[in-house]
This record gives sequence, C-alpha cells and structure tokens, in this order.
Amino acid sequence: MKSRRLWSLLGAVSILGLFLVILLSSDPQSREPDLAKNRSRISAPEEKTVKLSVMQGDLNATDRLSRLDARQHLQTLLDPHGNKKQEKIKASVAKHQVSHPQYEQIIWFQLRPGSVKEVFRCGPEQGPHQKIISRYMKQAQTQILKGKSYQSPTFQTGQQSYFVAAEPSSDKTYGAAAVVNHKVLSQVKNHQRKNLRLIPYPKEGSFKIESIHTDTLQDLTVKTGHDNQNASHYYENEIVVRFQQEPIADDMLLIASAIDGSAPRKLGNAYVFRSRSKNFNELKAYFTTTWRPVYAEPHYLYLTNNEPVNTPNDLLFSQYQWNLPAIETNRGWDLSKGSEDVVIAVIDTGIDLDHTDLRGQTVNGYNVVNPDDRPMDDVGHGTHVAGIISALVNNGEGVAGMSWYNKIMPIKALDSSGSGTTYAVAEGIIWAADHGAKVINMSLGNYADSQFLHDAVKYAYDRDVLLVAASGNDNTERPGFPAAYPEVLAVGATNSDLTRAEYSNYGDYIDVTAPGTNIASTYPGNQYAALSGTSMASPHVAAMAGLIRSLNPDLTNREVMDIMISHALDLGDKGKDKYFGNGQVDVFRSLKAAENDEVPLQMWPHHVLNRLQEELKRQQDLKNDTFSP
Repeated sequence: MKSRRLWSLLGAVSILGLFLVILLSSDPQSREPDLAKNRSRISAPEEKTVKLSVMQGDLNATDRLSRLDARQHLQTLLDPHGNKKQEKIKASVAKHQVSHPQYEQIIWFQLRPGSVKEVFRCGPEQGPHQKIISRYMKQAQTQILKGKSYQSPTFQTGQQSYFVAAEPSSDKTYGAAAVVNHKVLSQVKNHQRKNLRLIPYPKEGSFKIESIHTDTLQDLTVKTGHDNQNASHYYENEIVVRFQQEPIADDMLLIASAIDGSAPRKLGNAYVFRSRSKNFNELKAYFTTTWRPVYAEPHYLYLTNNEPVNTPNDLLFSQYQWNLPAIETNRGWDLSKGSEDVVIAVIDTGIDLDHTDLRGQTVNGYNVVNPDDRPMDDVGHGTHVAGIISALVNNGEGVAGMSWYNKIMPIKALDSSGSGTTYAVAEGIIWAADHGAKVINMSLGNYADSQFLHDAVKYAYDRDVLLVAASGNDNTERPGFPAAYPEVLAVGATNSDLTRAEYSNYGDYIDVTAPGTNIASTYPGNQYAALSGTSMASPHVAAMAGLIRSLNPDLTNREVMDIMISHALDLGDKGKDKYFGNGQVDVFRSLKAAENDEVPLQMWPHHVLNRLQEELKRQQDLKNDTFSP
C-alpha cells in the first residue's frame, strides 16, 4: 500500500503546481458569516453573560445526569436481590456506597399493602439536618408504596447540597431510598469558572507567576472572567415541538405531568420531549390540542437504507449525548469501533482510574507532577475528557465513549489547580510518544509560543503520532498553543444547532470544529457531569483519529489529519473560514474515506503540499543519485 501511495504521489507532481496556484491564489480572507461575525464581536460584559449561561446549562444537565444515574443505581440494587437474606443485601448496599460515596445514606424498605416498613439503613444520620431529610423520606415512602419513583428538589444542608431519590422493586415488594450528596454541582461550577475563564487564573498550585502578557512577557492580572436522507424512523415515545410562544417554567411542569415525562432538551427554538408511557400519536394529540404549536413532529432517526443504527444501551446516551450522533459516530461504528493496538494518550489532570465506566479502558500512564504516584485525577477535567473518548459502550450505565476498544494512556501533566508548566506538558508528550501512543489529546493551552514545547510536539509528530489540541475558551482570534502549531490539529467548539460556541477561540489556524457545549461524560467519584469548552471538543477529534488509525493502520498521522479535514461538514462560509476551520468533523465520511484510502490532494493545506513537494524532490534526487553513471 505504501509503494502504491508513493507512486500515486509521484504521478501527481505534474499537477501539483496547478493545485498550488489554485490554493495560493484564493482570497486568504474568507467572507465572515454574519452569525459568526456577530458572535465574535461581543463586549467583555456580553462574553461573561454568555459564559454564565453556558455554565448554567452545564449545571442543569449535570443535575439531570445525576438524578437519572441515581435512579438506575437504586434499580440495580433492588432487582437482583428480591427476597435474599438481609445480611447479603446489606453487604451489597454497603459495597455500593464504598464505590459511590455520593450515596451517603441508603434505606431499604419492605412494601406491604398500605404500609412501608424500614428494614435497614446504611450510612450515618445527617445530624441537625435530618429533619428536612425525614420530610422528603416520608414523601418518598408514599410514592414507592404506589409503585412510583420519587426524587426531591435539591436542598441545602449547611454547605452541602443533597436530594432524596427512591425506587420500588420491579415486583413492588421492596423499595430503596438514598440521600445523595449533590457535590458534583459545586464541583462543576468551580471547574467551569476556571475552564471558561470566568475568574482570574487560579493562584493555588506550584507557580509564582499568575499570568503574563503574551507579547511583553510582563506580569499581568487577568480581570475577566448531514446527511439527513431517507428519514423514516423515529423515537416512538418522543416528539419535537416548537411553540408559538416560549413556555415558562410552570408550563414545563404542567407538560411534564401531562405526558409523564421529564425536563425536555432544547435545540434552537424547538424542544424534544420524551414520555415514559405515551407514544408519538398520543403526544401529538396532546400538544396539538392543548398548545397549538408551530409544529409537532416525530424525533426522526436519520440513516441510509439497509444500514443499521448503532444505539448503545448506556443509560445517558439517548437522552443526553447529542454530540455523538451529531458527528455521525453511530454510523461510523459500522466501519470501526477502534482497536486496542491504537492507544490514545490524554495529557491532562490525570484520570479517575477507579471509575466504573472507565474500568479496563486504560493502559499504564505517567504522572509528571509526582512520578512516584499513579496518574489519578484530582481535578475532574481529565476524567471528563477520557470518558468522551473511551467510556465503556453498551454496559447499560453511564455514558458511551466514541471508541469501544481504543485504550487511554493517562498522562498527568497538570496539578490539582489544573495548571502545569511547559516542561511538564513537553515531558508528557515525549513520554507518550516513547511508550506507544498513536494519538495524543491536549485539552490545554496558552498564548505563548514556546520553542521548547514546539520541539516536543515535533518529536512526537516525527514519530508518526497524531496530535490534537483545543483552541481555547476566550472568544479571541489570538492563536493558542499547542493548537496553533502546524503539526497539531486545532479544534474549535460547536453547539448542538451547528453554530460556533460563543466562547470558542477562532482564527486561521483552526482546522476543524467538534461538539463542545453541555457534553455529558465521566467525572471522578463514579459520577457524571456535563461540561462545556473546546476542551470537550478536542477529544471528539482525538477519538475519531483513533477510530481511523484502527481501521487503516497504514495511514500516516498527516494522512489521517487530512482525511478528517477534507471530509468535515462545511459550516459557515463555503470552504475554510476562521470560525469553523474546514467544518465540523464527520466520523462516518472520514472512516469511509480511510477505508478506501482517500486523501484528496486538492484539499490538502499549503504547508502539507509544500512538504510533499520537498519530499518528492528529495525522492527524485535520490533516484538520480542511484542511477547516475
């Protein structure tokens, strides 16, 4: 295959000049799309408002993830046990609390006609706050006696947030209730205030200089914080509705009660409602009669004829992981689900190596910060990134990663503040390259162009490692590094409606975009959280590179990059622009191209064509030397 490709490239020499003329003569300043133009020129107060809105979206999604996860875990505890001996049940519950410490108290009930009897409880009473918990527990008992699920509102007890969840067993003879520590909400809030630069760069950590001006290097105080053909299938218990007038919170509660549903997803101006008991026809009749919407239509599945839709059974996939279908991941799984031979390194804050949804998905990694320790995540960022790439698929719980079989190599280069030195990141890159990584994800960056870091990037690139990096979350055109290095694939972020995420950095160096807003993934402590940022977009592209390299190992790092670039879904102005790069990545189209060994020359970037021209000249010189008399 290599020789065939080489002769194809040699044969392209005669038309190389033509492609160079076409590419170089095109207007370098592409016309800015009006929407992107407006969003790039927002003031500092407007930017803060946008980011606060994004963060609130993350918090709302995380709250829903936690509640759905709690419901599943209680059902999992209840159903296998039935009438087993109390001590065995109690041991199982206690074991579950060890691996899921957010379930601070679990109470087991026996349900009889007209009465609820407490059998046992695991976990301490909540001291002076037990009174409010007891009130919600009484409500929970009333509901499970009726054979219904129960979840209380979030409530504060001291400095902590909690909610009470309860479930009946499938045969309605037992029930379980849990007091759930909702600490993940404060964790996400604190994380996103830093990640979206809503607060000054964190002072904690091992570094004396908080921040410097990129140009002057002086100390600085930071103040700011597709293919939709042949649609004939739809979710039978869902409906897409656009209202004449935007519904208020009370309307949403009324709708949820009427359709036996939960909080809807909003995409653009429309809402996607899901019912636990009503089919589409019943839903349409309700919305058409009661609300007289602009439209109420099925939530279609988009697929081509005779191709199965891969829908994993992971609990949070269908309802919260909009990001994977948006880039055709499900269809792509028909071509590649990954390979254990293609390892993806995540240079970040480490990974929660004990998370049940990442179990067995890692290879040995390295802790640059403390070499004697495991690369465990003490921030949350790296665990979230890793879950986007390789969370266990089809295991019936949590989220689905983009890859089924690619392994993660955890490299902890950032400390507990989420900060790290150039040396630490460079060391992580070199270590990953030396220990077998085929792809490296870097959801990190700065605006300083470090030759030291660039040397490490080139070291990995020259060893055929494919490097991917996030562009940054400051809505600025200033190039961020390592994303802006030519050896690195630079990734911006998009929203669920295919618009550019308002926080996403932009510029001529952006190669592609990927979903980045309200992305559900794994979080430390066997939790799940929704986060937003280009940090979340980058691992989509790294995982996609892993799938491609698994399908066609003969492709070089540059060839894989070019396939992803040339087969992206064009967004914004036609062709490459500084807001979307070459467009949003498309897993299926890129895998199809990789399967057919397609790397269209006319779509290659200038620096690639220049490098090709140099390589062809070197090959020709070598040939002349070999055959000279």
